[in-house]
Amino acid sequence: MPLPLGFTGARLDRADRLRTDPAAFAAAIADPRATCLLLDGIDPVPGSGGGLIWEALDPADERALLLLGIDDSGAPRFVREAHAGARVDARSRTVMRLLPMLSPEEAALYGGARSLVDWHARHRFCAVCGSPTELFRGGWGRRCASCGAEHFPRVDPVVIMLAEYDGRVLLGRQPGFPPGFFSALAGFVEPGESLEEAVARELFEEAGIAVSDVSYVASQPWPFPSSLMIGCRAVARDAALTIDTTELEAAMWVDRAEVRAALAGDMGASFMAPPPLAIARYLLEDWAA
Repeated sequence: MPLPLGFTGARLDRADRLRTDPAAFAAAIADPRATCLLLDGIDPVPGSGGGLIWEALDPADERALLLLGIDDSGAPRFVREAHAGARVDARSRTVMRLLPMLSPEEAALYGGARSLVDWHARHRFCAVCGSPTELFRGGWGRRCASCGAEHFPRVDPVVIMLAEYDGRVLLGRQPGFPPGFFSALAGFVEPGESLEEAVARELFEEAGIAVSDVSYVASQPWPFPSSLMIGCRAVARDAALTIDTTELEAAMWVDRAEVRAALAGDMGASFMAPPPLAIARYLLEDWAA
């Protein structure tokens, strides 16, 4: 199976020990090897070779530094808070164009930095009392100066799954997808719900199929803005579909030959496969193999 999945494989010590030690955190900032990831809002800025740009820390930049971790050479890696008013709420065309230019490790580093910067931009006020919050723990938390409540970055669990029946798997497309593009069905896990229950509910809600034998395959961080994609498989009881048109434009069952043709990029394939960074493609490659 292809490894690593998109946005995984960052060879970085997250250095939790430095987050709660002010002296050690200050020493990391003062380290001459320390670098900061250059972003445009939360989009990557491509280097001359297409990779990420890491710059020396600029003492004139007053934005807070967020500690990403320590790399293999022992150098601290940082990213800064977004500029006030920066657009951080969209999956721009720029980032989708630049992501294929990054190595797997760079994509993983960028994905983590993007989610962290985005979280800070969205949580400047306390969810308890509404007062402004202040950054602490090296950028891995915010504390309310008024009521003392502490807030920490969260990820949203999303199940993404292939339902299988009689040697075929179910794929769907949303109205905004490119022509011919189909992918695995997916949905957010709701409060009070297990992963298995979420898989069964989403498949029934979106496609009208009942499933059993839900199994876990793999997971992937997805920084748009900060999800954890949990890849699963399930066995459908029959092939009859009742599509929820508020969620899906179309759905279809495809066999292994069709999946392999799509993964290979064959012009005559019955659908366009998800891109390499997406866990949906990983699920299809795993199943087709």
